[in-house]
Amino acid sequence: MRMVSLCAAGALSFIFAGALRAQDPMGLPVGAKAPGAVVQTLDGKRIDLASYIGKSPVVLEFWALWCGNCKELEPQLKALTAKYAGKVTFVSVAVSVNESPERVKLYAQKYGLTQQLVFDADGAATDAYSAPATSYVVVVDRSGKIVYTGLGGGQKLEEAVQKGL
Repeated sequence: MRMVSLCAAGALSFIFAGALRAQDPMGLPVGAKAPGAVVQTLDGKRIDLASYIGKSPVVLEFWALWCGNCKELEPQLKALTAKYAGKVTFVSVAVSVNESPERVKLYAQKYGLTQQLVFDADGAATDAYSAPATSYVVVVDRSGKIVYTGLGGGQKLEEAVQKGL
């Protein structure tokens, strides 16, 4: 019974993510230190998200191929990745729900995604960042402090990136 309730709650969080807006009280709090979490590259190598932190501002997006809100954010992320190349690191963390590294890799090739893509095979990053749903974006400044969190397709990511600079 508990497993059914958890699955239902998880499904509802993904379904209603579009109704939520930036800076809703969920996920990690602004001002917190960004945690590390071991994920894998799309070719299966283990990498810790902490390796991105502390060198430049970082934009993390927790996403999935099937996520409508993520698709809505995609043009902004592509434009910002190009605009801030060399100044900000963009990392998309693919959740493992109905996904595989191979599918993510094919999608990235098809749609020309150039940000760092990693796969959260066991949910370590999702847990470490208390990601409430896909389309969850976290901006971390150069010092490793979280300066923005948001959820949903209507986020103003340019403003969020500016907070990290």
